[in-house]
Amino acid sequence: MKVLGLDTSTLMTTCGVMEDDKLIGEYSLSHDMSHSEKLVPMVKEVMDNLNLKIDDIDLFGVAKGPGSFTGLRIGLATIKGFAHITNKPVVGVSTLEALAYNLPFNDIIVPMIDARRQRIYTGIYTWEGENLKTIMGPCILEIDQLLNKLSDGYDDIVVNGDGSIVFKEMIEEILKDKVRFSTIGQNMSRASSICELALCKYKNNKIDNYFTLAPEYLIETQAQRELNERGK
Repeated sequence: MKVLGLDTSTLMTTCGVMEDDKLIGEYSLSHDMSHSEKLVPMVKEVMDNLNLKIDDIDLFGVAKGPGSFTGLRIGLATIKGFAHITNKPVVGVSTLEALAYNLPFNDIIVPMIDARRQRIYTGIYTWEGENLKTIMGPCILEIDQLLNKLSDGYDDIVVNGDGSIVFKEMIEEILKDKVRFSTIGQNMSRASSICELALCKYKNNKIDNYFTLAPEYLIETQAQRELNERGK
């Protein structure tokens, strides 16, 4: 089974193709160009290099957030379009779960995405055998709230994501020897993790409808906030 995975929820644009239990192609790029400029040419280059057409893909996976509002819309619109025209299944994957999946077999994994204003998108995960389990699902917290929670209740913590870079000094100060930081290669979005998780969810019959699959922002978009204010 061939799986195409995309993640445009952060500054990193990444796409990859997995065939059964083997990654056969992955392309990631973090650059000043927008996702709308990078994504489709990137997918085309990967597919061309693998001598594949979009009809050859059996399953589509995509990061559904949280993350960049614009990036999420671009990624989801692209993958939903692929699924629609090929009539193939699609699976949305939490960006935070995918980041945690980058770090296999660690005790406590805490992905962090910078949400600005001293806030982060985060969750808490652990491995049970070969399965990634959720301790605390995706949410948005003040950074000090999360660090106090981790300091009081957890040991042997590994963090990744751009939030772990932005708040590195604070994390080290509060968690001290309880925390380790991921390597550079596991610190950002990976399409390979989206592919693997999408396939796992597909096998467990957790399939999305490409008409209704939507981003998980966790907070309201600016447009929605302005609409709510006008409503008041």
